[in-house]
Amino acid sequence: MSWPLVVGLGSLALLWPLAELTHVSAALGEAATALVLLLLVAVLWIGGVGMFRVPRPVLTLTLAGVVYGLFLMVLRLVFGGPGFSPPIFVVASVIEVGRSAVLGAFAGVAASGVQRLLGRRA
Repeated sequence: MSWPLVVGLGSLALLWPLAELTHVSAALGEAATALVLLLLVAVLWIGGVGMFRVPRPVLTLTLAGVVYGLFLMVLRLVFGGPGFSPPIFVVASVIEVGRSAVLGAFAGVAASGVQRLLGRRA
């Protein structure tokens, strides 16, 4: 497993503030921006890991999901967001990281399927 790949895929969470800074969110609206970014990340994760010989796709993308969730929580701390009390922020962080890990695992299963379809199972 490649840790730089895991961190690189997880760092796609940085697309969220980029969408805000470039006013894409204002142009598309919050719901459409969220849908576009989630689909873009899913396509990049599944396509990238599926098309290339990335070993252990489920583990790789599960860990990328954890990193993604951690990035989201750090971004919330840096750029602000709803004013949660520290205990609630901790609970929200655990839920977010867990949710991102589960979505990463699902993406890993899909990427594994792509690898099998292409005959490139590492």
